[in-house]
Amino acid sequence: MKTRTIGMWLYQNSGGEAIQKKLVKQLKERGIETVTGLNLRNAVAKNGTIYCNSDNGKGKAVKMNKLDLFFSYNAGEQTQYQMFLYKALNRIMPTINNYEAFELTEDKFQTSFLLRNHGVLTADYRLCHRDDGRFLSKILKKWDKMVYKPTDGWGGVGLTKIENEASLDMLMPFLNQMDLRFFYVEKFIDYDKTDYRVDIVDNTFIGCYGRKAGGSDWRTNISSGGSVFLREPEPAVIELALKAAKNYGA
Repeated sequence: MKTRTIGMWLYQNSGGEAIQKKLVKQLKERGIETVTGLNLRNAVAKNGTIYCNSDNGKGKAVKMNKLDLFFSYNAGEQTQYQMFLYKALNRIMPTINNYEAFELTEDKFQTSFLLRNHGVLTADYRLCHRDDGRFLSKILKKWDKMVYKPTDGWGGVGLTKIENEASLDMLMPFLNQMDLRFFYVEKFIDYDKTDYRVDIVDNTFIGCYGRKAGGSDWRTNISSGGSVFLREPEPAVIELALKAAKNYGA
């Protein structure tokens, strides 16, 4: 019987390395081999094959499309090049998460739009064409505070809290210099600077942890100074996560 092999690229911060070791051990107990550190940043595509060195570029070359599955879970170190190759692999082999679900959830507007239309509440948002930027001033007066977000960003990069007309006036020249076709903002929600991160696999709740913002910052993202802590979710949180994951197609 052919030994199955899984490729993995998992975050290493905030306990990720320990989680990876447990996954590798448990997979081996089930007769499944694992190749870790497959950072597609180091990959090269050649005549129908994508080659990537393991151990974050320091190990042996692996034919990615010959693996039985590729597990990618490291948004903090992600690049457009990696996503480009991830999409190609997804078309010919199993990937977790599947690229369609991953691509959807990387876009904040597409995610909120989908969830709202399936009865899952999200923060109030507005999307407008860049030529209608003056519309943001009206929204600010209505909401009092809001957050500008790049639709396709991660790790808290580019998030800007707008608390008054002065901060909006400072932000607009910067946005106008960028090659943006639209602006996306969300109503700012006052909260205790913590959040829930819920893991769902095959429509089953697996685990949960929390993140909290660092210092005076309001962003909980690890790459923006946030930290991870143990957190037990309430049933309502799990139910919400299950409903969202089902609509993502994850």
